[in-house]
Amino acid sequence: MGSLQLVHLTYAGSGKPSAQIVFGSELTTIYGASDTGKTFIVRSVEYMLGGSQLTMVPQAEGYTQILLGLLLPDGSPLTLVRRPGTNSTHLHFEDLRDLVHRPADAIVNSVHNARSKNSLSIHLMRAMGLDEVLIRKNEAGGTRSLTLTDLVYLSLVTEDRMIAMPSPVLRTGTATTRTAEMSVMRFLLTGEGDPSIDTGPNAGQRRVNRGQINLLDQLVIDLYAKLETDESERDLKDRLVRVKTSIDAQSTALRTADERHREAVRERMKRSRRLAGLDERLAEVSDLLGRFSLLEAQYRSDLERLVMVNEAGSILGYFRVGTCVFCGADPEHQHAGHSEQEATQLHIAVQAEAAKTTALLTDLLPTIADLAREQEEITRTWRTAQNDLQALEELIAEAEAQLAPLREGLQELLEARSAIERGLELHTRIAELEEKRSRLDGEAAVPATRPADYIAARIVNDFDSVLQRTLADWDVPAVDNPGYDQYNAEIQAGGRPRAGRGKGVRSVLHSAFTTSLARFCIERDLPHIGFVVLDSPVVTYRQPVKYVPQDPDLPDVRITSTVVDRFYEDMLAFPGQAVIIENGDPPFGVLSEATTYNFTAADGRRGFLP
Repeated sequence: MGSLQLVHLTYAGSGKPSAQIVFGSELTTIYGASDTGKTFIVRSVEYMLGGSQLTMVPQAEGYTQILLGLLLPDGSPLTLVRRPGTNSTHLHFEDLRDLVHRPADAIVNSVHNARSKNSLSIHLMRAMGLDEVLIRKNEAGGTRSLTLTDLVYLSLVTEDRMIAMPSPVLRTGTATTRTAEMSVMRFLLTGEGDPSIDTGPNAGQRRVNRGQINLLDQLVIDLYAKLETDESERDLKDRLVRVKTSIDAQSTALRTADERHREAVRERMKRSRRLAGLDERLAEVSDLLGRFSLLEAQYRSDLERLVMVNEAGSILGYFRVGTCVFCGADPEHQHAGHSEQEATQLHIAVQAEAAKTTALLTDLLPTIADLAREQEEITRTWRTAQNDLQALEELIAEAEAQLAPLREGLQELLEARSAIERGLELHTRIAELEEKRSRLDGEAAVPATRPADYIAARIVNDFDSVLQRTLADWDVPAVDNPGYDQYNAEIQAGGRPRAGRGKGVRSVLHSAFTTSLARFCIERDLPHIGFVVLDSPVVTYRQPVKYVPQDPDLPDVRITSTVVDRFYEDMLAFPGQAVIIENGDPPFGVLSEATTYNFTAADGRRGFLP
């Protein structure tokens, strides 16, 4: 069995300066003025070790993560990360001391629940080798698992509990949990858990059992009515195997057909894009051919007109007498051979224009021929692509015709599987209820044996001697013959129970009890969490000399300031890890040997939270 060690407590938030306390491996003292966050540290440690609630202070606004660093019994680090107000703790198997962004190694429930198999308590108890320890929980001898909260309660004492009148051993103060709380104390002092014993019900429990049996019978009848077939569980399992085999085969066929269908659809899209490109190019070529054909006709028409102009001009100039048909000159202004010269010039101009038009026509004709060939080739390619696309459409239609029955068949098989699984689930539930009924029906009326009720006297005496030595070392007055009253789970001192003393004596007796219990367990290698955290253990022992009336019928108790000095001296020799929270300054020798934090209340004070 091993113990835990506190490493650090850190509050972290985005854009916020970290608030952190690093605990020493032996003694850590946190002291200073009130309202600086000292008690908040204790409550935060308690919250991180399975507490259900933590009252946040205004200064903690904006802090989204609480980190508690631990050393496990094997020496490996563990960081617990918990968001305030949540019931899940993230476990990181490393020492983290700042805002955590990385995924957790494990996520557990923060607060222990007997029905949960994944809680922080189970994880840490397993690490300490205490996960299989059972403690007695009732008079009949029934048992439950030892939890982390059981150990934390007896090692971490808050300020209000330090001076409270209830016993340091009893956590809730209710009769239903008293047996379990006393059993935890017995386990720590003896190292022996309680055996799991079938105690059997008493008369009242038997009446309850009969009612439960009737209820279980009715539930079984209702579940049988929900069964859709008369098949047995074995028949249903056999049919489930066959249906699953058919589902696998149908799924394979469906995947194959679906892949063919998708491939055909992809190919159709590719062919469609290609066909669209061909359509676009064919339209362009056809448009160009149309335009160029019109241009060719225009050129040929121009050439024909030029020939006609040339011939008409020659004829007109040869036969007509009078005004010149070429230049418009009157006969008196015409020189000899005037008509022949003008006809020659017209012929030359017509020939030049005809040559130019012929050259343009000669350049145009090859282009028209090329476009015609391209149009012809594109048309052939388009027909081929159109035929391919039509073939793909037929293939897709065929694949879709195959997919529909395959999908319907698979859906029918899946529905059959669901129906079979529902039937099997009902059979399983019926079997569970019948098993519970059988267990209730067969329980014995009386327990065969009962576990031992109390702690052996020699063990109690040994613990009392440690408690007596502790109070003597602290020089606490008026606490003669202190000891643990196991019958009432109370501390006796000076012939009076702790609850009947003043709050100063109650506080110091609680501190002595907690440290003595830890010392007793650690020195004897008995189970213990490994540390103590004490909030204000000797706060009332700050004045040099004062008198405190304890009882009108008894003399006043004289309390001296030496208790504080002797307390710290003893804690320096404590065999485990100790964290002390106090208002007053510890002795100078403690400041030089322990890990210390001083919180002040002056302007710009230094407290736990900035």
